Amino acid sequence: MAAQFFTSRFGGQSEAPFAQNNLALHVGDRRQAVLANRRLLQDEFGPVCFMNQSHSNLVCVVEGIVEQEPQCDALVTQSPGIYLAVLTADCVPLLMWDDESTCVAAVHVGRRGLQNGIALRTVAVMRALGAGNIFATLGPSICGPCYEVGSDIYQEVVSIFPKATAVTAQGTLALDLPAALIGQLDSVNIQSARSRECTVENETYYSYRRDGITGRAAGLIRL
Repeated sequence: MAAQFFTSRFGGQSEAPFAQNNLALHVGDRRQAVLANRRLLQDEFGPVCFMNQSHSNLVCVVEGIVEQEPQCDALVTQSPGIYLAVLTADCVPLLMWDDESTCVAAVHVGRRGLQNGIALRTVAVMRALGAGNIFATLGPSICGPCYEVGSDIYQEVVSIFPKATAVTAQGTLALDLPAALIGQLDSVNIQSARSRECTVENETYYSYRRDGITGRAAGLIRL
């Protein structure tokens, strides 16, 4: 099994509202603090490859650490010893690997990523590289009852992904993205395990829905 880890908010040098271990450069935090947090991460785990995420369906295959972060929402590598990072603050950090240690992937799956099939595109890339049986971990993310949406978005999503159907504690419409993603992975024979930690409910994690201006945590995986 590939090495994998999910970071929390704690242990870094960022100050409120990004406290403490923000790893994202695009959220308004001090660049020096983010780079210091990333150095701490790399000191503990080794080389880490980040990506410039934009809710796209782009998948990048990387062989090593590059100076400019790839513009994509999924990273795949066959190179041992390189951690791939996906940054989230409610979206699903999806980590995938295969039983033959052919490659690993880190994928950013929000609502738009679910709809544009970023996970399925990543699976296709991994299989094209020779991956055997693929397994997946869905890290901490917003749970169904916490992800309230309007009726238009609700109908748009559940009409294609009925497993996304959810309601809030108040009975209003909501979306269960992890459940929908598991259904999507099931459709291409990917075994998956889902974290039950909700980023909104658990302040160990960053949550855009809860806090608005906030940092980003990382899901990490390597061969």
